[in-house]
Amino acid sequence: SSISSAGKKVCLNLPVVNEDELEEQFVRGHGPGGQATNKTSNCVVLKHVPSGIVVKCHQTRSVEVNRKRAREILQEKLDVFYRGADGEVLQQKKETERKKQEKRRKAKDTLEKKKQFKESL
Repeated sequence: SSISSAGKKVCLNLPVVNEDELEEQFVRGHGPGGQATNKTSNCVVLKHVPSGIVVKCHQTRSVEVNRKRAREILQEKLDVFYRGADGEVLQQKKETERKKQEKRRKAKDTLEKKKQFKESL
């Protein structure tokens, strides 16, 4: 169970998804793709019965890949559902956002310093 944030795989201890709690369907996806989309049922719909969470995955043409990704997405959603703000998914997002803001602030400071330096010349 891992989330890929900006290419980095981060292993989290996400809730385990029991296969017997899932209802899985394969439906036709929608969106661009023409005949490839309209004739094949490679969109995966996963329902987690205890929580009622439904996940659709139609990212690739491969049913197998979509099934795998649907389960990963479901794990993340369950983490948020059961643990809320304490969940690892949200903690991870907060941390990423904090780092982004820090980067922005540093860039701004550097720009300001350059500006002052030019003015002093």
